[in-house]
Amino acid sequence: MPAPGHTRLNLSAGLASVSVASVLVALKLWALAETGALSVAASLADSALDLMISGVGLAAIVYAARPPDADHRFGHTSAEDLAALGQALFVLISAAVITFAAVSRLLSPTPVRLGAEGRGIAVMVISIVLTLALVVWQGRVARRTGNRVVQADRLHYLADLIPNIGAILALAASARFGIEQADSLVALLAAAILARGALRIGRGAWDALMDRSAGPDVVEGIERIVDNWPGVHGHHDLRTRTSGTRLFVHLHIELDGTQTLDEAHAISAGLKRAILQAHPDADVIIHKDPVRD
Repeated sequence: MPAPGHTRLNLSAGLASVSVASVLVALKLWALAETGALSVAASLADSALDLMISGVGLAAIVYAARPPDADHRFGHTSAEDLAALGQALFVLISAAVITFAAVSRLLSPTPVRLGAEGRGIAVMVISIVLTLALVVWQGRVARRTGNRVVQADRLHYLADLIPNIGAILALAASARFGIEQADSLVALLAAAILARGALRIGRGAWDALMDRSAGPDVVEGIERIVDNWPGVHGHHDLRTRTSGTRLFVHLHIELDGTQTLDEAHAISAGLKRAILQAHPDADVIIHKDPVRD
């Protein structure tokens, strides 16, 4: 279960994401009807997916915050990884659809004329301002909590900035020079950026669901704490895994077998507190072995 303060931050990021996505979808629907621009359609498709995915992500954050129960002894944080994996899949599908539409328009013998470019540009500028405000807040939350759902959501909106800026350039090129092809080229660039980010987020969520060990820097940091802890003569069988924002750590430490149980427990408890200080959301289990074993 995430720390209460982290849960509130994650929920605030989720609510902000849903709110911004709702506004952007409404604005871009109007802009698409006015301009007929594929670059605006690409941005609209991304925002519509963001709205759906942000809603799922918010639900996952709420579910993951539930405490462990009889059926889920290790908590519910894997819901965050499932949501992030679903987000990545939807973004990949979106990128594929945008790519197909852009290529089809580029190969079409009849160019598509755009219109009301000024109104479309105004909507894209508003979208950029709202998106920048959201990603700044999501970045602060992600750095504090490490939540994968917030990180994945932030990726969507960061990726939105490119097609939004590109849509402005495409609409300006159409209005000033009559170059409609720029619209499709911008859409292709946006699709490539979306696909790359989705693969990165999806890989991280998949690794967590498959109980892959934590990153080498995390494992090495834990080993340094253990190796330098007073009273610990060695350690073995260090195992780690991640689930959502939680880190699970299991290890065996080697202690002087002649000391009292109270002394051995004090060493183990102190070491556990040191690991938790470095990783506040960790679940740490330490087994004590006599050094001769």
